[in-house]
Amino acid sequence: MAKTLMKGSEAIAEAAIRAGARYFFGYPITPQTEIPEYMSSRMFDPDVNGCFLQAESEVAAINMIYGAAGTGARVITSSSSPGISLKQEGISYCAGARLPAVILNVMRGGPGLGNIQASQGDYFQAVKGGGNGDYHLLTYAPSSVQEAVDIMMFAYDKAEQYRVPVLFIADGIIAQMMEPVEMPDMVDFKIDPEKKPWACTGWKPGDDPALRGVINSIYISTEELSEHNAVLQEDYKKIIANEQMWECYKTEGAEIIITAFGTVARIAKSAIDELEAEGIKVGLVRPITVWPFPYEAMAKAIAADSVKAVLDVELNEGQMLQDVKLAVNGTKPVDFFGHLGSQMPTTDEIVAKIKSMKEAM
Repeated sequence: MAKTLMKGSEAIAEAAIRAGARYFFGYPITPQTEIPEYMSSRMFDPDVNGCFLQAESEVAAINMIYGAAGTGARVITSSSSPGISLKQEGISYCAGARLPAVILNVMRGGPGLGNIQASQGDYFQAVKGGGNGDYHLLTYAPSSVQEAVDIMMFAYDKAEQYRVPVLFIADGIIAQMMEPVEMPDMVDFKIDPEKKPWACTGWKPGDDPALRGVINSIYISTEELSEHNAVLQEDYKKIIANEQMWECYKTEGAEIIITAFGTVARIAKSAIDELEAEGIKVGLVRPITVWPFPYEAMAKAIAADSVKAVLDVELNEGQMLQDVKLAVNGTKPVDFFGHLGSQMPTTDEIVAKIKSMKEAM
């Protein structure tokens, strides 16, 4: 299949449509405004026949997602860091009501309004729970436009299988850069009440009351809420067991393992290739799902006898570092290199850091 040169935000939006998304509710904010802009045109194509609605706020947008997802439709919203913060209450509602949906966060610098450049500062918010309560989102961190497109094509299947919202976290570079991508065929998705008995697909007097769909996240009785949370936790255990994704790059025989995600992982690969040319063996372990985090896979790669140390590289204060240390479990020394304020780590900086670590071994 021929590849097409596309901007990341537009490619991700098109992939969502091809995966069956027919309802977009959102609000413009840099650096993801091209997603709603693309949706505002594409949703009205005859072959799509979807719905685009620019909400009056991010809060309104996520609650529209709640309502539309409750009918069993494939729905999507996108925003950037401050906008995602505003959506957190609604995201917790969606998780509590077990509603499948896809949420895109194109991360920008913070805290606060920060800037409009790329960041990875929303890692904690994404994987440790940004809203209230005991819940998780199946969370992907693609490192390329093609990978984001590929994941999107099964994201709704996973959301519906486990009845959880799916979150994409992508730094602003992935949304703004252009790359050649291979677009998949359009999925012929239709709401099937037989497959989604929980969805509000229509009920009339005379039907069996037990089959009436109720979308809800409030349980006044402590016993009921306890039982509901037990169901959620069982779903999360299944996700942890079945949905972890990661990439290992040149880890065999490596003396130092770099851990990184998103665009930073691509920069790390360039550093690894440069170091290899100088006879220094370095590998990369890249989580693709940041929740569930691939602890065992990372621990296995780092446990190799050749590995002497680990370097975590991020575009933040070291938010993933906590998970890396949990995976390492004290078996190897772990160092950190990163920048705040959207100042992207460079290949030269990573190379210099690795060389300094090697000298200290």
